[in-house]
Amino acid sequence: MSTTRPGRQQQHPPSPTLQHRAPTRRVRLIDRLALRLGVALVAWSRRPRLLDDRDERARRVRMAQANERRERSMQRDALLTLPPR
Repeated sequence: MSTTRPGRQQQHPPSPTLQHRAPTRRVRLIDRLALRLGVALVAWSRRPRLLDDRDERARRVRMAQANERRERSMQRDALLTLPPR
């Protein structure tokens, strides 16, 4: 059973040809430079405001090492004091 009535044909709009299409815009050198400048400005604006000095980094490393030693010690104590499974 057909859904269209007999004697009636579907009409489609004419397809555009290459001559009727709008001309494409080419990316020029100035556009590429503007894009690079914009990306560079975004990257520059997201930089860290204050650089960590050497003492601060050394302090953080010492604290991380101390935390790791403390965790290892707690695990060792737990393994030695808990009853075996």
